[in-house]
Amino acid sequence: MGTRFNPSLMCMDLTRFREQITAMNSRAAYYHVDIMDGSYVKNITLSPFFIENLRKLTDVPIDVHLMVNHPEDIIPMCIAAGADVISFHPETANNKIFRLLNEIKDAGCQCGVVLNPATPADSIREYAHLLDKVTVMSVDPGFAGQKFIPQTLNKIRQLIAMREELGLNFLTEIDGSCNAKTFKEIAASGVDVFIVGTSGLFNLADDVSEAWDIMEETFKRETASL
Repeated sequence: MGTRFNPSLMCMDLTRFREQITAMNSRAAYYHVDIMDGSYVKNITLSPFFIENLRKLTDVPIDVHLMVNHPEDIIPMCIAAGADVISFHPETANNKIFRLLNEIKDAGCQCGVVLNPATPADSIREYAHLLDKVTVMSVDPGFAGQKFIPQTLNKIRQLIAMREELGLNFLTEIDGSCNAKTFKEIAASGVDVFIVGTSGLFNLADDVSEAWDIMEETFKRETASL
């Protein structure tokens, strides 16, 4: 499979919800839904109710990122709403990482964890065999538009090396400031999935189909020498 793009829907134009989702349905590998509780991060965004409405418009896998202090409260709601992939931050699991990952898998969903810029790759080693996806934050979590942290690309490489060492097949994904300025260095890390938001996709053109074309052309141009 070629480069996988995962648009972050907190960055879309919600007044054009149906139009933009319909336009991206044939192109997105996933739809990224950020759920924030105003406590783990000082922002409040999307919700299980949003997932439920998105599910009515798409067969694209819905990829949920929980930035919440008590994921055990939100996970069942996301499953019921139609999520396909559910990821949380390990430090919020409150000593029940295995139980939460197995709860997600037992419901027929894929599971993942999200590593903050300061969280080491090796911290997931004990439960890496349960994971379908590992997302690396290339900015501190909670707000769009932050400056890219290049050191996080070493973490992608470490995760890929761990995956090979342990004979696993989880996907690696990067979240934060994926755009024309960073596409080349991110792609060089070997990452599998790019989460794209305001600067990488939605602000490139008023029409999201046109914006997607620009993003893909930019990505091909920037990474042609790799």
